[in-house]
Amino acid sequence: MTGFLLSNPTLLAVMGGLLAALVAFLKGNSRGARRERDRQARAEQKARDIADEVQSDIGAMSPDQLRAELARRTRQ
Repeated sequence: MTGFLLSNPTLLAVMGGLLAALVAFLKGNSRGARRERDRQARAEQKARDIADEVQSDIGAMSPDQLRAELARRTRQ
């Protein structure tokens, strides 16, 4: 039985095609996952940069300026 499967060129071509399709699907799937991880990492880095900038701005303000800013934002 195994000899027949390995000696039949049509079956070998079909099995090769199925294997190639499976490999292409798996490779494309992993590439998409990698792109999504990269996109999320960029978004997280941007959020960290903004948070650091805000923290820096707050650290540079005097206590009176902070109270005034807080009062202005809570009235809105």
